[in-house]
Amino acid sequence: AFCRGRIVRVPKGPLIRVVGTEVAIPCSVSDYDGPSEQNFDWEFSREADFVRIVSTWDSTFTSEEYQKRVGRGDIKLRRSSNDAVELVIRNIQPADQGRYKCSTPSTDATVQGNYDAEVQVKVISDGLSVSGSKARSSTSLRLSEGDSFKLRCSATTTSPEHTHLHVTWQVRSASSWQDILSLTHEGKFQPGPGYEERYRSGDVRLDTGANDTYRLSVSQASSADGGTYRCLVGEWVRGADGSWQKIQEKSVEIAAVSIQRTDVVISTSNVSVTERDSLDLTCNITTDRSGIFQAEVMWYFSASPDDTLSDAQLLLSMDHDSVVSDSTLISLSHVDRNSYRLLVRDVDVEDSGYYFCEAAIWVPLHNGSWHKVVERTSAPVSVVVTALEPDYDVFLNASKTPKFSDDPTELNCRITNVQDTEANIRFTVSWYYRQPLPGDDVVTEELLASMDADWTLLPGDRGRERIQNGEIIFSKKAADTFSLRIQWTSESDRGDYFCVISAWSRHRNNSWVKSKDVTSAAVNIFWATQDYTLTVEAVKLKPFFVAGHTFEMTCKVSSKNIKTPRYSVLITAEKPLTDQSNPNGTTRIISLNQDSVVRLEDWTDQTRVDGVVLEKVQENEFRYRMYQTQISDAGLYRCVVTAWSPGGGGMWREAVNGLSNPIQIDFQTSGPVFNVSVHSDSPTIYQGEVADLLCIVTTEGMPLEPDDMSFDVSWFAVRSFALDREPILLASLDRRGIVAQSRRNGSSDLSLERISPLEFRLRVHGCEDHDFGNHYCVVTPWVRSATGVWQREPDIKAKPIFLSVKMDVLNAFKYPLLIGIGLATVIGLLSCLIGYCSSRWCCKKEVQETRRERRRLMSMEMD
Repeated sequence: AFCRGRIVRVPKGPLIRVVGTEVAIPCSVSDYDGPSEQNFDWEFSREADFVRIVSTWDSTFTSEEYQKRVGRGDIKLRRSSNDAVELVIRNIQPADQGRYKCSTPSTDATVQGNYDAEVQVKVISDGLSVSGSKARSSTSLRLSEGDSFKLRCSATTTSPEHTHLHVTWQVRSASSWQDILSLTHEGKFQPGPGYEERYRSGDVRLDTGANDTYRLSVSQASSADGGTYRCLVGEWVRGADGSWQKIQEKSVEIAAVSIQRTDVVISTSNVSVTERDSLDLTCNITTDRSGIFQAEVMWYFSASPDDTLSDAQLLLSMDHDSVVSDSTLISLSHVDRNSYRLLVRDVDVEDSGYYFCEAAIWVPLHNGSWHKVVERTSAPVSVVVTALEPDYDVFLNASKTPKFSDDPTELNCRITNVQDTEANIRFTVSWYYRQPLPGDDVVTEELLASMDADWTLLPGDRGRERIQNGEIIFSKKAADTFSLRIQWTSESDRGDYFCVISAWSRHRNNSWVKSKDVTSAAVNIFWATQDYTLTVEAVKLKPFFVAGHTFEMTCKVSSKNIKTPRYSVLITAEKPLTDQSNPNGTTRIISLNQDSVVRLEDWTDQTRVDGVVLEKVQENEFRYRMYQTQISDAGLYRCVVTAWSPGGGGMWREAVNGLSNPIQIDFQTSGPVFNVSVHSDSPTIYQGEVADLLCIVTTEGMPLEPDDMSFDVSWFAVRSFALDREPILLASLDRRGIVAQSRRNGSSDLSLERISPLEFRLRVHGCEDHDFGNHYCVVTPWVRSATGVWQREPDIKAKPIFLSVKMDVLNAFKYPLLIGIGLATVIGLLSCLIGYCSSRWCCKKEVQETRRERRRLMSMEMD
């Protein structure tokens, strides 16, 4: 156990072998040094001396008496791995009985272990005999599917050793042999692959009988059981190590078995019948069975040829006692011994599908009971039932056609020339619209509505909302007439209309199935139209007026080709581009719709809410007034008129728009000219200081009294070095002295005051970083005219000034520096005090030393 060395192994003897068989003696080596592939020498001894047989590395190793057998290949070495070989002896004879020694040349650095091993081989005579049945009929069997058969095999042995037999029944259906059932040398039954279930059910058995016979019994034979059967017998002996070894094997062919397959077919392949006719199908059972048997037949129906029996519908069945299940319209009859007829009367379209039959063969047993031996299903047969189509025509006409827009349209779809229709035929209609396109463009059909078999209306995508609102009505006027009515026809309804009449047939289960569609000829709905025209003329009633007076103009409208029109009017003003309140130039002032409802549009001057009036003078004439006109009202004024015509359901439909000529308001005045500028004595300040910004108004031209002018002042800021952001409103002061401030996020505060009639000051208290940026003011002058009316002048924007906010570094760091220096001084003094006290009283130690004379140089010994 504590040593390691080369080990050569051969099987433990003696090895018992049968004369005339092939013998393979293995030899292996382990725990060796040197190359992985080892060489082997084999020697043989009958009594004392060993004779060399064969070697893996020396071709001259073989002795003279073995050279011929080795040369013929009767004795050879077969390497199974680098460290194992087998000595193969073909047709072993009694002279080969003796001791065989396997040796391995040394490749080790030191000699350890064993380098050879011997095994005793004993050759016995062949005493195994295998034979089949002596009956002549057993060589060839012809059976029907479902029959049973038995085969016999005899096997004996006269071997002098204690051997056991291993009997296996095999069948060859193609080119290879397949195991059926075995009785092993250990006395166990072992079924072959695929025969386990049949062995457990008892359909395949292996019985032993007298005279060493082995009988194979097969019940319920199928077509797969056909082929050549043989009996394979092996002789086994237990070796010295307790393991079983097969020493020889023999076989004998017993019989050739052919199984006649039982097929079930339907006499026809594909069947086409007409509705209300009868369907006749025959199921034929193909079998050469001559004995007594009964057939069980079942007919199935499925919608798909791939359906299984569990998915199919059972129509009718007949058991092996010829008892037929009950059915009204389906009958099953026994035509002859192997034919069964299915008759389906009064077929319907729903009977279209796939039909197949299933047949089972029953044979009687010795106790009088019946036993099912085979069961087959036929291939499905396709059956197509053609519906009976009624014969009829469809005629479409227009009873009402529109001459103008919003006139009604009515179409009637009538069924004519109805022939050969039965009581269980029903008609429905589908309406379609087709818009004609120019050229070769593809015309698409749009479904308006359709009816199902219960006459339920199903609206299409086109006009679904109009159908739900009752603007399009579908009705059935008579049994053969369907109607389509459009209450108010529009230009989009012009085009081709046609109807499709569908015939529905009622089946046996009271369901309705569409059998035929007939399309009518198209009817074109079209009327000639002329383009709408609308003319609008604006007239200024007063040729000249001054600021503060009333501006008045009228708009006269004329139209053509519009049926009973009504008008809606919108007054617009085009201001100069200097007007800051409306940078786009056009302002919507006031409107009056077709129902004479007045609405202020963009008129936002709260002081002059009632300053504009728009009224209807006549059916086609409208008057606009503006009271107490201002200088800012200068511009071009127009009338925008929309003509409306009555549409369906009391709704108004827009017909055409018109724009009047412009009327100009221009005030010729020689009043003062205002200028605005922004000034600051210190545009650069430090945080926390107060910033003063002045908005200065100057006048040129005619001088005015301070009481005759007033100003609205607004301050804005742009938080950037460049004017590339939106301005932010800071504060405003109106002409009545009311100050309004916007909400602020920081801690700084604003104040806005008037310090003189023409100067306004903005103060920013406690400036912060976010108060920097470009600041400017916008001034709106108000001037009182000679009549005492205040006139608003255009807004004036000052040139911006940049306010810079800096941080006072000295003030910011003064107190932190003083506090830091003070704390450092106190801590230093406290540290010195603690060190002095510690060295004075706490850590003092007296050291007594001998006083030495101080010299400049000292001797090495003292050092």
